[in-house]
Amino acid sequence: MGLRERRSTLNKEQKGQLIADLKERFSKAKAVVFTDYQGMTVADLTELRILLHKAALDYSVVKNTLARIASRDTGIAAAADLFKGPVGIAIGYDDPALAVKKVIDFSKKHEKLRIKGAILEGKVFDSKELKEIAELPSREVLLSMMAGVFQAPLSKMAGALAATVSSFAYAMEALKGKKDN
Repeated sequence: MGLRERRSTLNKEQKGQLIADLKERFSKAKAVVFTDYQGMTVADLTELRILLHKAALDYSVVKNTLARIASRDTGIAAAADLFKGPVGIAIGYDDPALAVKKVIDFSKKHEKLRIKGAILEGKVFDSKELKEIAELPSREVLLSMMAGVFQAPLSKMAGALAATVSSFAYAMEALKGKKDN
């Protein structure tokens, strides 16, 4: 029995469960990257799933009708028109840029995987915009850069305060020396 035949044999209860599962995943997602996987081998898709799983991301091939229904009342509803043709979705729950970076990196090695677009924290992006996002440093790098920016003025202020305190201490010592004379 082929994949299409199996899908058509899902009963109403099974379809309802799939929709509920997808809706829950869509509600928790910070990023959903839509891909066209047509022409990829099962081994390629397995490699993609393993790569994404190691980064705490999910990849699923979804039936468009069920995905459109599941996306209602979620941030994914804005991209309902991306559910056309063969669609695979990569879902990220923490760092939105990570999902984009991993899928783009994989698509560079496997040209048959094409990126249709994505939803990042409720906003729709096309494939060109996603390539720009993939160029950004990771969340951790950005946070460390921001910490460095905040730390620099604080260390300068601490140095100035230390200089002021030591100057005051020298002045007090000099004053005490004068009184003793």
